[in-house]
Amino acid sequence: MKNTKISRSAIPNLFTAMNMFCGFLSIINAGQGEFMMASYLIFIAAVFDALDGMVARLTKSSSALGVQLDSLSDAISFGAAPAYLIYKAYLCQPQFGTIGIVISSLLLIAGGFRLARFNVQLVGFDKDYFKGIPIPLSAISVASFILVYYKNGSFIEPYSSLFIPSWFVISLVIALSLLMVSTIKYDTLPKPNIKDIKKKPFYFWFFIVSIIALALTEGKAIFLLFIFIIAFGIIRYVYNLFTK
Repeated sequence: MKNTKISRSAIPNLFTAMNMFCGFLSIINAGQGEFMMASYLIFIAAVFDALDGMVARLTKSSSALGVQLDSLSDAISFGAAPAYLIYKAYLCQPQFGTIGIVISSLLLIAGGFRLARFNVQLVGFDKDYFKGIPIPLSAISVASFILVYYKNGSFIEPYSSLFIPSWFVISLVIALSLLMVSTIKYDTLPKPNIKDIKKKPFYFWFFIVSIIALALTEGKAIFLLFIFIIAFGIIRYVYNLFTK
């Protein structure tokens, strides 16, 4: 009997499968009203998503199958999961009706287009940056918003019903969806080595400042940190547009 040899690509694909599984668990928890756990699971899925690429590079086991599998898992964990989460947490209220379904679905639809565009542009793709915000960044922005500002069945200050009933959540969803399919450039994260840190020192110091801010605010600054990252790309895009 011949020995069955396990392909090296099975290792990163296992992390991708865990990413997909976390997305599925997030949807289940959101359906049961466990919005905090659903949000945490999106973060855990993002960790697995980062690990599968890291492991693939370390083991030199990148494959076309892995690329497609990664996109499919991202569509679930960072498209369907946050879309259903924001729908169940807020946009399923009677006053929104069908509009709530349509608006929340934008995260899934725009994310799907974002992933498809990435796949067809993968050959010769400039890995120094992404076009449009990556779908995991959109998803964890939604998840962090829920974690920080959603308590006891409603949004807390400054996102109470007096300040925000609907406009902030709806604007956030629409903005994230449009940014995913935009051509605004967002830099890839530097690898944890001296060469990349010297090449992108801003991101190294931003990481240090972010850790301090999270420690001082007991994690409550996490949503604002992600919004800063997103806003920075927009501001740089507008600046380059006018300077050119």
